[in-house]
Order: sequence, then structure tokens, then C-alpha cells
Amino acid sequence: MQEMGRKTVTLVLGGVRSGKSRWALERAAKAERVAYVATAQPLDPEMVEKVRRHREERPSHWHTFEEPLELGRVIAEHAAAFDVMLIDCMTIFVANLQGAANADSIFAARRIEDFLRALRTPQSSVVLVSNEVGSGVVPPYPAGRKFRDALGELNQRVAAVADNVVLLVAGIPLVLKETIGARS
Repeated sequence: MQEMGRKTVTLVLGGVRSGKSRWALERAAKAERVAYVATAQPLDPEMVEKVRRHREERPSHWHTFEEPLELGRVIAEHAAAFDVMLIDCMTIFVANLQGAANADSIFAARRIEDFLRALRTPQSSVVLVSNEVGSGVVPPYPAGRKFRDALGELNQRVAAVADNVVLLVAGIPLVLKETIGARS
């Protein structure tokens, strides 16, 4: 993997409890100025607890943005102030978009395009965490299949833009894509 001094986009994929967030945190911690972009909204007791645990795991000097829908805007407006922006996670981002968009697919499509545009010209390195959904079972209900398909498509589109793609399996990182001499 490349040194954190270069502006790179790294997509970190994995299943539930694969170690992807921990690996991304360790990667980002090598930088001095880090922004953590949280997409989760603590709407129930379980998520409140998960958010609390995640906050405790992060260094206190990191800046946190809580943004469920406008990832492109956050990257475009704030990346220049940081060495690394860690976005955790795209899985929740897609769920948030689907919930907010309701029947308006243009709403989600615009936010995804803004997000991808910001990733193409980042002013800092960006590390993105997402669940790999291509190895799971087919959900038995339409909303589940729509979500799986939307996340799988976004993962593919981000991977195409990314300099590096890493898959975590049982805590072990497997490099799927590595670009030498990426953005400087």
C-alpha cells in the first residue's frame, strides 16, 4: 500500500466483523490531521451504543463529521484541512439514501454522483469502509435485494475510482487493487 503522504482513495471492503473498520482506523492513524466522517444515525439504543464504542476507539484529536447523506459535500468542503478523511461507512450511507429518497431515485442518484465527483479529485487522502455484499445470500424480500444491489453497484463505482481496494477476511487484509504513483 502507498504511503499516507500521497493523496489516495482507498476502499476497504469486508463482511460483518471482518476487521475492516479497525484496519481503516489503523491506516488513518498514521496521518497527523484526520477527519472521521460518520454516516450512522443513532436512532435506537443498539446504534447509540455502537456510536459510543466507535467514538472511544478514535483518537480524541481527530475531527468528526456526522453526515448521513452529503458525503460529496463534506469531502469537497473539508478535505483540504486534513491529511486523511476516513468515511465509515458506505453501507449506512446507502441505507440512509434509500430511506431519505423514498420513491425519488433522483435524490439518491444526485448524492452518489456528487460523492463520486469528490472522490475523483480529493484534496486529501480518503479511506472508505463498506460491506462486501456480493458473497452473501440473496435477500428474500424486494427491499433487501434493492439495497444489496445499490450497495454492490456503489462499491463497484468507488472501486473503479479508488487507487487501492482492500478486502478484509477474518481480520486479514487482502489487496485487490493497488495503484503505484497515485495522485500526488
